[in-house]
Amino acid sequence: MGSEHEAGLREKLAQLKQEHRDLDDAITALETSGKGDQLQITRLKKKKLHIKDEISALEEQLHPDIIA
Repeated sequence: MGSEHEAGLREKLAQLKQEHRDLDDAITALETSGKGDQLQITRLKKKKLHIKDEISALEEQLHPDIIA
C-alpha cells in the first residue's frame, strides 16, 4: 500500500472516529434531556452503527489479519 494512500485512509479513519464520538455524545444528550424523540434517536444510532462498520473496514485495510 502506498504511503499517500495509507495516509488518506488514516485521515478518513480519524474523521470517522470523531464523527462516531460526536454521534455518541448527541445520542446521550438527547436521551438524558428527554427532548429527542425515539425515531430521531434510533436514526442516530443506526448512523453510528454504520460509521462503526466503516471504521472496522478501514482498520482491516490498514491492519489486515495475515493467516500464514
